[in-house]
Amino acid sequence: MAFLLLLTALPLGAQAAPCTSATPACTYWVALKGGPARSLIYTSFPLDKANPAIRRALIMVHGTLRNPDHYFNTASAAAFLAGAQQDTVVIAPRFASHSPNGRGCTDTLADNEVNWSCGGDSWRSGGTSTSNPDLTSFDFVDEILRRLADKKVFPNLTVAVIAGHSAGGQFVDRYEMANQVDGKLGISLRYVVANPSSYAWPDATRPRASEDAYPANAGVGWQDEKPHTNFTYGRYSEASQVPGYDVWPYGLEHRTTGYTAKMSDDQLRQQLVSRDATYLLSQVDTLPLGGFDSSADAMAQGPTRRARGEAFVNYVNQKLGGHHNIMIVPECGHNDRCVYTTRDVLNVIFPK
Repeated sequence: MAFLLLLTALPLGAQAAPCTSATPACTYWVALKGGPARSLIYTSFPLDKANPAIRRALIMVHGTLRNPDHYFNTASAAAFLAGAQQDTVVIAPRFASHSPNGRGCTDTLADNEVNWSCGGDSWRSGGTSTSNPDLTSFDFVDEILRRLADKKVFPNLTVAVIAGHSAGGQFVDRYEMANQVDGKLGISLRYVVANPSSYAWPDATRPRASEDAYPANAGVGWQDEKPHTNFTYGRYSEASQVPGYDVWPYGLEHRTTGYTAKMSDDQLRQQLVSRDATYLLSQVDTLPLGGFDSSADAMAQGPTRRARGEAFVNYVNQKLGGHHNIMIVPECGHNDRCVYTTRDVLNVIFPK
């Protein structure tokens, strides 16, 4: 309503000022599969009012705390620093969760608001909703992208960037390889994956615990500002003791439910390799802090977040023929605001 009142008060042809802080006035409901199911987003501009000034979109996915307000503020700050507030629609989706037994997540849900999983790997890997089993978390972002591709609303929008940090980075890593809208919307999609604790590995190999993946070496990896590339790969030596190391979302096995259930491994690999992705790894994100995944399944990918990301991108590029970009973000730890407001990163999330 706040958007509508503001727009009707403007002269014909004028554009509303962007919403730049996570307040109720900056929220918008996205109906899923025709409704009445719906999920909330924070957005700098409404998605149903013609806006020819918009040239790009940034979708920023929150982390495990389900705090889209914080991530909207981070993305808005980045847009300000990049001088991109007027020609970028900034969006932060909310994967709200409420545990009916009172143990776990306690988000307050509005009427018909979709309830996503509390913790675990489901919402961050295209899993189904707990309230609407016919909906997956990837369907939510698919629908946002369809709205952005509507030329009646955004006639000059040409590119959408889907970004996320930590658990949000896990979401974007898996959404990149899985989504079925890339190449079909009339706009370009780019993916920016920052500091996830784990990746969906494209096959059963893993980095061997040697060279740059040796724990002692990875622990002092913060001393370098360039990506490490000295990795060797092979079948995981402890596979018999860690049977889940290659099970989705850590690998491609046993995808029996959710968005990827009907896709082949080859399809996921091909999409992973072909898509436009940049991986942001913080220089000093080498400690088991900030919700670090220390499960045996995740440890099979490397001893630190930074080493896991370096090994993953190196494998996709060198072994599978990918062309993904990797950037070490100097002097940052496991902190989304440090990462996404760094000068060189601004050029990645707000492409010209």
